[in-house]
Amino acid sequence: MANPGLTLPRRTTADVLPAPGTVAMSSDRVAIVSASVGAGHDGAAAELERRLAADGLAVDRYDLLDLLPAGLGRAVRDGYRRMLDRAPWAYQRIYAGTERAGGGGPAARALLRAAEDRVLRALHPGTGAVVSTYPGASRVLGNLRLAGRLTAPVLTYLTDFSVHPLWVADGVDVHLAAHTVPAAQAREAGARDVRVCGPVADPRFHPCGTRQRDRARARFGLPYDARLALLVAGSWGVGPVRQVARELRDRGAVVPVVVCGRNEALARQLSADGIEHAYGWVDDMPGLMHAADVLVQNAGGLTSLEAFAAGLPVASYRCIPGHGLTNAAALDEAGVAAWIRDPADLEGVLYDLVDGPLGLRQRAAGLALFAQSSDEGPAAEIGRVHRSGPPPLAPQPVAPRRTRPRRLAVTGAVACAVWACAVGSGAATTYDAPDLRHAVGHGLAPDHLVPGHDSAAEGHHS
Repeated sequence: MANPGLTLPRRTTADVLPAPGTVAMSSDRVAIVSASVGAGHDGAAAELERRLAADGLAVDRYDLLDLLPAGLGRAVRDGYRRMLDRAPWAYQRIYAGTERAGGGGPAARALLRAAEDRVLRALHPGTGAVVSTYPGASRVLGNLRLAGRLTAPVLTYLTDFSVHPLWVADGVDVHLAAHTVPAAQAREAGARDVRVCGPVADPRFHPCGTRQRDRARARFGLPYDARLALLVAGSWGVGPVRQVARELRDRGAVVPVVVCGRNEALARQLSADGIEHAYGWVDDMPGLMHAADVLVQNAGGLTSLEAFAAGLPVASYRCIPGHGLTNAAALDEAGVAAWIRDPADLEGVLYDLVDGPLGLRQRAAGLALFAQSSDEGPAAEIGRVHRSGPPPLAPQPVAPRRTRPRRLAVTGAVACAVWACAVGSGAATTYDAPDLRHAVGHGLAPDHLVPGHDSAAEGHHS
């Protein structure tokens, strides 16, 4: 990956500029702006890119973190991960505070403003539509549209089932939702044009039969005759994973198969705990899902959607704070994933998901999300908006602001400290520096956690 803030991100599908004296046609080019915060935003962007390219469009992909000034993208990513890993209770307070406030504060806005020129320069001049899979990118692109500096239509693809208010940015023309539940939340947050067009997942995630399941178990060295629970915790392996793995093993209802992402230390700890099947980064997640009987997750991100596509029932359990809890609630409301709030219910719900009617209902509901035809999905909707051109927007010129480098560095550091904690699912700070110190430093003892969700801070994090 390019050094954040120092080089422009790669163009992954089409990197040939127009020949001298020619102009790129806006009818064949789309840009996607994501962010390497975890893997969910980039995963959705990659699948949208694949589908749009298959439809004959040239696709340029950008990482917003690479376009933040002064290398601040790395600070955003690292700060967010450390917050989830070491102070999940602080993340919960920040997430809830920004949700109540309905948006970000001056520090976050200053950080995003600093990226506007860099994003605009990075976009190919023939770009006919821009898609965001990340709330910070939606804010930047929406501001450019409102100011009249970006004439191409802007779409936000909502990667989560729950929609934090920061997903809904003024200036974005169309919001795309996977289900009516996130669509309703987006409208409540102020989005005007919201279209339900289903989720995206790599086509390798599909239902399988017994033979394919047995071959997958043999490939991973898993027992043929056991009920297998695939336990996932995102690409960073955050949350009380060790605690959940031990609970799954000790209850005896299922055999835990744990994917730790890039958290190799967690994989070693699980092996020391006697968890027989613990993996670091897995390239063949479709195969591992084919081998499993149920998915247990704590964040409600892209992996849940992939499980739905694979016909695998999903349980949300001991979720991480912030978007983990709100996604669990939204998935439960949509009827596609069971939210296990009480540890006493763990064994019974897992049995029902693997062998009972609850599992049958959830498999059907999850697969129904992907039942749309090829001309009804998110890529097709992006293509239609691209072809129709931008709807009218009243330009709102923004007076340029001069920011001294030192002030930018201080502001950026403050913004990163909190924005990084929340942008993984769409939150940014409502606080300036004094309020930030108060929010993080005051009242953050464990007894201030959200009632009923204290399990989010119980696990050992690596």
